[in-house]
Amino acid sequence: MGSEHFDEKAADWDSDPDKVARARDVARAVAANVPFGADARLLEYGAGTGLVTQALLGRVGQVTLADSSPGMRAVAQQKIADGALPPDARVWDLDLEHQTAPPGRFDLIVSSLVLHHVRTLRPVLEGLVSMLEPGGHLCVADLDAEDGSFHGHRHDFDGHDGFDRGDLSRSLEAAGLTDVVISDCTTILREGRPYSVFLATARKPVD
Repeated sequence: MGSEHFDEKAADWDSDPDKVARARDVARAVAANVPFGADARLLEYGAGTGLVTQALLGRVGQVTLADSSPGMRAVAQQKIADGALPPDARVWDLDLEHQTAPPGRFDLIVSSLVLHHVRTLRPVLEGLVSMLEPGGHLCVADLDAEDGSFHGHRHDFDGHDGFDRGDLSRSLEAAGLTDVVISDCTTILREGRPYSVFLATARKPVD
């Protein structure tokens, strides 16, 4: 997925109260649907400015934010400098559609409204699974299948028009995950139209 669109919006991203509220909704759903301890190693993939990670602070341990947008990563780095994110937080330049997953294991991986921007889902899911500790959880918040109007204003959008829940469940299982559960998470209102967002949770089996 190209980063230019997000580079342009990064500086003002957190000024949108709807984005902040949505991140909190996702964090609440993650905390309510999967078990993890206060020492859990968290990776937020496609983290943007790290809003979901911020909403999970105090419930997790070491945090890593990965994003392909230089603009978003710069904002996240500034948050670390300002104290809005922990001083030991890591910020990675990572696009699993085109890069091999780096070494490292995480107990919890969260991705919020990212995967519908991905053209080829399989390498991304397999990369995320490779970084999960056995017994760890992947949590994906994303759009339910829609008619293409959500990104109708983007002439360059070439991702998915949301996801069919059954199809995504099968993709998660094919990537090596088990215990897949998909439930309602939140709603995005765009130009007066509601778009539903689900949370998919899945576990990496213990070897």
